[in-house]
Amino acid sequence: MSAIGFDIMHRDGTTQARVGRVTTPHGWFDTPAFMPVGTKASIKGLTPEQTRSTGSQIILNNAYHLMLRPGAELIRRRGGCHAFMRWDGPILTDSGGYQAFSMSNINRVDDDGVTFRSIVDGALVHLGPEKSMQVQNDLGGDIIMAFDDCPPCADDKSTGPQVHKSTKKSDDYGARLRVANERTIHWLERCVKAHARKDEQALFGIVQGGIDFELRRQSVEQVCSVDLPGFAIGGVAVGEGPEQIRAVVEFTAPLLPADKPRYLMGVGYERDIVMAVRAGIDMFDCVLPTRNGRNGTAFTRQGRFQLRNARFAEDDLPVDPHCGCPVCAGGFSRAYLRHLFMAEEMLGPTLLSLHNISHFQRLLLDIRSAIRENDWSLVSRAWPVLESTSEDLGSP
Repeated sequence: MSAIGFDIMHRDGTTQARVGRVTTPHGWFDTPAFMPVGTKASIKGLTPEQTRSTGSQIILNNAYHLMLRPGAELIRRRGGCHAFMRWDGPILTDSGGYQAFSMSNINRVDDDGVTFRSIVDGALVHLGPEKSMQVQNDLGGDIIMAFDDCPPCADDKSTGPQVHKSTKKSDDYGARLRVANERTIHWLERCVKAHARKDEQALFGIVQGGIDFELRRQSVEQVCSVDLPGFAIGGVAVGEGPEQIRAVVEFTAPLLPADKPRYLMGVGYERDIVMAVRAGIDMFDCVLPTRNGRNGTAFTRQGRFQLRNARFAEDDLPVDPHCGCPVCAGGFSRAYLRHLFMAEEMLGPTLLSLHNISHFQRLLLDIRSAIRENDWSLVSRAWPVLESTSEDLGSP
């Protein structure tokens, strides 16, 4: 018996989009869903109650960071991430594979896993499929991710391979993708064997393949041959341009099982999300709302702008006049938020992160309504940012 249930409530008549509900041991969430990223068991600057107020129903934690500090066993002894961080809703934990590849000083990558230096104390740490499963079992997330080999993207100009730290300079991009595909399926099989809490935690497999359609198809066939509660598309938010992301998602999403949740990892901006929903994706996560919120960048239906700009010094409008979030509806002005950032007051990042997450949750709410009504004009009319050639209203 699966640890989660997935019910599709409505399918769009003109696209692959669908509205559904995922039921977990810690409650349900509606799909398409956006997951705020609480990497270290914290949505930076926000309490669980504030996060709930944005309309968020599920959040993401990261095994890599929590394994290093404070330690997965410590969290297990305190009841898992739900009890530790006081979030009583669903949690998805990422496997740590991407962080091990992209953030650390990697010493060795082989078929057994990744050996790297800890960003906390410099100690050598090994992370492989079995260790990732042990850590995620200890953390207690409702949905856990398989440990996969996430290859780098090709360089932006497509003039040659982008060499990863784990790749010899003589290797070409295609060879690296093929190695990643083989490791990903072998590691998935090891994850399935090592997963100790199958009745309580749903294991999702991850599809790789870069921007090579044939390798994407091969990875889908391999990964989806394993009977799992859900599947994810990985490796499309590692440096590719919007058109490459679109091409890969629109090709890959319909190949995934139609009766299982489909998760696009690490994406993205509003137009990316709408595109992916139309292709049949059900779940998203991204650091954009909070990372930009901490840096003073506001998301609005018209586009983004930087609140530190002098033109907002006496602007009494809310961040977005069309937003009903606790910040905008609460009467906090652009002038006040600019003051907080200029004075380096911690309330500024908190309020703007609260608004930005609410912005993305409102987008997903409107998308779900559009799918139910079979009318995408409901989204395009309410969200001019989707049609704008420039999303940044703060550009000179």
